[in-house]
Amino acid sequence: MKIVVLDGYTLSPDREENPWTPIEVNGEAEIYDRTPKELVLERAKEADILLTNKTVINRETIFSLPKLKYIGVLATGYNIVDIEAAKERGIPVTNVPSYGTDAVAQFSIALLLELCHHAGEHSETVRKGDWARARDYCYWTTPLVELAGKTFGVVGLGAIGRRTAELAHAFGMKILAYAPRPKEPLPYDGFRFCSLEELLAESDVVSLHCPLTPENRGMINAERLGMMKKTAFLINTARGPLIDEGALAQALNEGRIAGAGLDVLSKEPPTADNPLFTAKNAIITPHIAWATLEARRRLMQTAGENITAFLQGTPKNVVNGL
Repeated sequence: MKIVVLDGYTLSPDREENPWTPIEVNGEAEIYDRTPKELVLERAKEADILLTNKTVINRETIFSLPKLKYIGVLATGYNIVDIEAAKERGIPVTNVPSYGTDAVAQFSIALLLELCHHAGEHSETVRKGDWARARDYCYWTTPLVELAGKTFGVVGLGAIGRRTAELAHAFGMKILAYAPRPKEPLPYDGFRFCSLEELLAESDVVSLHCPLTPENRGMINAERLGMMKKTAFLINTARGPLIDEGALAQALNEGRIAGAGLDVLSKEPPTADNPLFTAKNAIITPHIAWATLEARRRLMQTAGENITAFLQGTPKNVVNGL
């Protein structure tokens, strides 16, 4: 089997640290760090198995690769693959669920704590000599926020949402959740499912943990930001297009919400004129919530197991019903 990896760099920038062995044991592997869209067909033309992280595999590509038998997404989200076109050709598409649950939940809370305390900003003031020049034994340049007793609203209650809520509950927060298809409730006193509008109005922290769909693209828009408390924080470690970025920037600059912690943007890498870059109290990180070494090793291992299962005739983690 010929295996082609189109964009392996972010999964394994150091191949000794996170080797491709789980993939390579399944066949002849050709691994590219990155593939521009104009080279996708050339590099994939001999592939039986095609692996991608963020390189788009569209309908035209799928129907232009006669040897292709399998597409594996090196991530949980799979919106970069036209899964219906793959299904029409009888090509299973797999993803890697749950590898980053703990990493992303931890990072979501890290963004929240930075909004509460601005530890990095305060550290910089100390390095610049502000503490050495201070007249008192302490000072702070931003409000400091305590989480205990406040309300944490989770939008999307899959594995990552549940784990993030668990961490928030450990800080003494009350938990609300919105999910289009609610399943098992969380075992915390006072927990309840509610509408998105109720969640936005009542939460001190709103944390997004839902997949991107045509229905929820831009769901956090000007109208819904207007439902939030002026003291509320918005956290997004899910998908950038869930938020209308212009509306969020305006809400932050006008003080209609208190702050935002974002690990994802609508376009990645972003353009230099993204309005959030100059918005007040917006903490933005470069899509790294998933990228702990431990999580990347789990991803690599599961991606290899997905291929092995397919070759053995027992495919798993298939997202397009084949």
